[in-house]
Amino acid sequence: MKVKIVEVMVGMFIVAGVAALFMLAMKVSNLSSLSDQVGYELIARFDNVGGLKAMSPVNAGGVRVGRVVSVDYDQEQYEAEVHMVINSKYNRFPKDTSAAIYTAGLLGEQYVSLEPGGEDAFLKDGDQIQLTQSALVMEKVVGQFLFSKAAEGPASK
Repeated sequence: MKVKIVEVMVGMFIVAGVAALFMLAMKVSNLSSLSDQVGYELIARFDNVGGLKAMSPVNAGGVRVGRVVSVDYDQEQYEAEVHMVINSKYNRFPKDTSAAIYTAGLLGEQYVSLEPGGEDAFLKDGDQIQLTQSALVMEKVVGQFLFSKAAEGPASK
């Protein structure tokens, strides 16, 4: 009888471990909050979105206010077009709100950060954010640094 109790306890421990790993995987992959968000859509255009993808968070003041719905490339204006759904309870972003792409955490998850402006009129469904700042691409920054060091020439002693 004692052997059965030990086997049941070990089985429960393994099931709890698998469940914990599953929850960790959902949290890391950003799939834990796959809910149909009710809200309004905003569009922003960027020169470079880096690794931004659908389901990435949209934050304002460090608070998640929405999600990226899709990232497309506009072949006429040669820019990336980001469609975001903002939760309907956050419906007071001024028309001169700016959007920037930042990187968070050790895994490098990218997100859109909204910085409210000062206008009296507010963004509504389908509006486009005019002020944007593209993602910082580390390869480009390192390349520019190395190029500038090479242009300086050898250091004189």
